[in-house]
Amino acid sequence: HDLFTQRALEMVDKSGPDPFFMHLAYTIPHANNEMGRALGNGMEVPEDAPYSSRPWPQVEKNFAAMVTRMDRDMGRLFEALKRKGIDDNTLVVFTSDNGPHREGGHDPDYFDSNGPVKGIKRDLYEGGIRVPAIARWPGKVPQARKSDFPWAFWDVMPTFAELAGTAAPAGLDGQSIVPALTGRQQRPHEFLYWEFHEAGSKQAVRHGDWKAVRNRLKAPLELYDLSKDVGETENVAGANPGVVARIEKYLETARTEHAEYPMAEAPAKR
Repeated sequence: HDLFTQRALEMVDKSGPDPFFMHLAYTIPHANNEMGRALGNGMEVPEDAPYSSRPWPQVEKNFAAMVTRMDRDMGRLFEALKRKGIDDNTLVVFTSDNGPHREGGHDPDYFDSNGPVKGIKRDLYEGGIRVPAIARWPGKVPQARKSDFPWAFWDVMPTFAELAGTAAPAGLDGQSIVPALTGRQQRPHEFLYWEFHEAGSKQAVRHGDWKAVRNRLKAPLELYDLSKDVGETENVAGANPGVVARIEKYLETARTEHAEYPMAEAPAKR
């Protein structure tokens, strides 16, 4: 993490008059799973400050220190943009690829990391895939504005292509979310689709406020109305057969079969 930060700051300092793109792929607060299995604490960080004196489990002190370290270094990045004089002309988007994890001895419930949503990393419930995105671009992204527009990482390429003044490659599933970023009306996705193949195949679809989850191959779809039930506590599939049928149609076209990612049952437990 520290090396990533150093290189990022160097890139800003050395940037010339032309626009640049930086993908800063921090790994923290990821766990060192090998250390977690060996020692029970895989939240590897140089120090647990400023939480050393807190009456927390050591693994949670380390986790909190990781998050604070990342927050500190994002601040250093913004300071570098200011020194360079490009703070007001740079879009920064901060987000994550999954929800909280239960790895390295860390308990995601300790700090209530997923709030009202259900599930964690590797789940296709909202706790696994619903993450915040923070965008800052003075004068372009409205300050202190919250948007409930759902988007996904396959929207990044079309978005950045539009901002760069060029066309995105043809045939992408994503769309530009520049309107949503700049506070304008955004055309919604017809649907968003996810799948995951560790310990058996899972699928999920978001269609408006409807969210469907299939946790094992050929299982009936679970259906939730996120406008009323963000925690996905009440399966309303039986009361909404038309919605279920529509999402089943989406699932027929949402994926292309691939030899390395076949739809498969979960392995039998020994």
